[in-house]
Amino acid sequence: MVLGDGVHDGAGGDLHTLDAEITRCRACPRLVAWREEVGRVKRAAFADEEYWARPVPGFGPGDARLLVLGLAPAAHGGNRTGRMFTGDRAGDVLFRALYDVGLASAPRAHTADDGLRLYGTRLTSPVHCAPPANKPTPLERDACRHWLVEELALLRPTLRAVVVLGAFGWQAALPAFTAADWTVPRRRPAFGHGARVRLAARDGGKPLDVFGCYHVSQRNTFTGRLTPEMLRGVLREAAGAAGVSVA
Repeated sequence: MVLGDGVHDGAGGDLHTLDAEITRCRACPRLVAWREEVGRVKRAAFADEEYWARPVPGFGPGDARLLVLGLAPAAHGGNRTGRMFTGDRAGDVLFRALYDVGLASAPRAHTADDGLRLYGTRLTSPVHCAPPANKPTPLERDACRHWLVEELALLRPTLRAVVVLGAFGWQAALPAFTAADWTVPRRRPAFGHGARVRLAARDGGKPLDVFGCYHVSQRNTFTGRLTPEMLRGVLREAAGAAGVSVA
């Protein structure tokens, strides 16, 4: 398996270390048991594959200006392939949109070693293990937060915008932004598709623009709650705020 992708020389090198540490985490017994059980039992369509069945690290360059924050790996997606949003239908929707706006080198992510690259963009999640029914508990979310805080700290020199997919990710991200030294208003901004909030840096550095977007779950995409046009629109706006060139 391949960890991460495209960490540039001289930028974000410590992300390799962080990614490796994440893959060894066993802090949440329920999540450990589930991810490993899924890896043993497997889905019939993937019976001949070896599942990753470990925590899934972030994916993308270490000098990313844009971060896309999801929820958690899918049991037969990232938990199978070992790469965030790779190998499941939600990932198919996200990578197609990233490709359409010029942030990815291919429209679909198949495996961790398929050669796909992200441009100025990194993907991560507030929970790094696949949870039963795609629902981490609040305790599991909080136990995983320090990994997100460390990732944000490493990305901070270049990071200018974040797209948060879904209300769960939004709730998990706001305390992490605070811990990573951005100022979140005392009255926390509400999640919504198209929501945008600018967070000042407590050290006087560059602010962070945070965008809300409905999650790319099948429930949202199959019902039309989130359309490709809506997703592309948020990604383009966020990329523009981050200073990343898009199509």
